[in-house]
Amino acid sequence: MTPTPSRLSLVVHPGEYTVARLGPDAPTPSWAVDQPAGLVSLTRTPAELSIVCPTDCVPPEVRAERGWRLLEVEGPLPFEMTGVLASIADPLAEEGVNIFVISTFETDFILVPDRRFDHAIASLLLAGHSVQHV
Repeated sequence: MTPTPSRLSLVVHPGEYTVARLGPDAPTPSWAVDQPAGLVSLTRTPAELSIVCPTDCVPPEVRAERGWRLLEVEGPLPFEMTGVLASIADPLAEEGVNIFVISTFETDFILVPDRRFDHAIASLLLAGHSVQHV
């Protein structure tokens, strides 16, 4: 039987995050990788280079969506576990909270707009998840 999440533990990371977009052939910018702390995610596709990192690292002229808060699902999560993102996305969608998701080898990270952060936390708690601040 495949394990499913009944109650997840989420950790709120401090600070604001940004999702930036560069062209598909753009070199990896030093502002994205030469920073002291925080999550950095680089994803290159044939259409773009997407970068998620703390907002204060992103130059103002870069095309970006700013104002995100970062939640981490405490892991590691087994690869065979199903429904992790659904158990988070469903209650957030019911509250009209959009998300941006990054998955890693060990866990998932969910970004929610800062302006909807309180609604997001309330809906996750109501869904039975626990939320702690770092």
